[in-house]
Amino acid sequence: MTERFDLAVVGAGMVGLATALAAARLGLRVVVVDRDSQANGASVRNFGFVTVTGQQRGDMWRRARRSRDVWCEVAAAAGIPVVHTGLWMFARRPESVAVLEAFQQTEMADGCRLLTPAEARWRCPAMPAPKALAVLESSLELRLESREAIPRVAAWLQQAHGVTFLRDTAVIEVAPPQVRTSRGMLRATRVAVCPGDDFNSLFAERLGTYRLTRCKLQMLRLADPGFRIPGALMSDLGLGRYPGYAELPQATALKSVLAREQAPHLENGVHLIVVQSADGSLVVGDSHHYSPTPDPFGHAGVDELILDEFRQALGFEPPRVLERWTGTYASAPDRQVLLDAPAPQVRVATVTTGAGASTGFALGEEIVNSFFDTGAVA
Repeated sequence: MTERFDLAVVGAGMVGLATALAAARLGLRVVVVDRDSQANGASVRNFGFVTVTGQQRGDMWRRARRSRDVWCEVAAAAGIPVVHTGLWMFARRPESVAVLEAFQQTEMADGCRLLTPAEARWRCPAMPAPKALAVLESSLELRLESREAIPRVAAWLQQAHGVTFLRDTAVIEVAPPQVRTSRGMLRATRVAVCPGDDFNSLFAERLGTYRLTRCKLQMLRLADPGFRIPGALMSDLGLGRYPGYAELPQATALKSVLAREQAPHLENGVHLIVVQSADGSLVVGDSHHYSPTPDPFGHAGVDELILDEFRQALGFEPPRVLERWTGTYASAPDRQVLLDAPAPQVRVATVTTGAGASTGFALGEEIVNSFFDTGAVA
């Protein structure tokens, strides 16, 4: 390919597409190179849940707010349905209520309010009465069907913004203005490598300094329960895991209770998220197991722990399981986003927690802006 690009993006997952959009909006000529023929990784093996509430205070919460706004713009322009909005966080322990009350006193509670059980029943009378002492309701969250949304974003970038896509193509070496691929040489002034959880193909020595590993998750699709849920649903276990809640001082007592009462759930990194698809089916998860190379198998005992939390938190029997799958994403012990500059015109970026859909668009803007701000990335 003889055409010269202003930016080559390696990887067509969430962060790669977000970076392509940010660059295209600045009028840059962009090519996206991906080794697969279609989206197949963490960007489509998830809830499609754009989560603001509960993201870590500071940069991650700010990124989530910005990404949520961009998702609204992109969904409207690309014809991507928003299946439902909002979040209900069920608290069934006094210690959980204390965490929610403390959360309500922070700036992160913008767009949120606490519901009593009676108010929750009035808001959603079709749903069986949950075992809750209080419910945190957020109006901010979005639910998209990621298996459909990610391909539509890519098609829209190509059609509306002139982004070039090279599929089934591996990038072998990055040395701007040259990018060597399995199908020949590209020329690009800048390169953004968005590798997801592939730490070995490019800049392995550099990435090795970050102590990265992979997180494996298990997820399920359940049959239509016969009613529409009021938003994404979460529970006490999420209060102990999501940093926006879990890092509040009031969460210490809750974590002690969870360690006593739900040790198997914690040992398997289980917490509850329930979202609904357009056909009424429920996407439910998930678990967290860490390894450089996680096994590809789903374990029945872990699924049972997820369904047990569903039962305990929501107060009704889970519908039958229609589908099961696993996914992996990048994880790091000391950060939730990795943004590195191995060379002046090269960036390497990945979200190192399960928040790619929730924060990716903001990270894409940061990646592109960093090329024009010499002090932005070390």
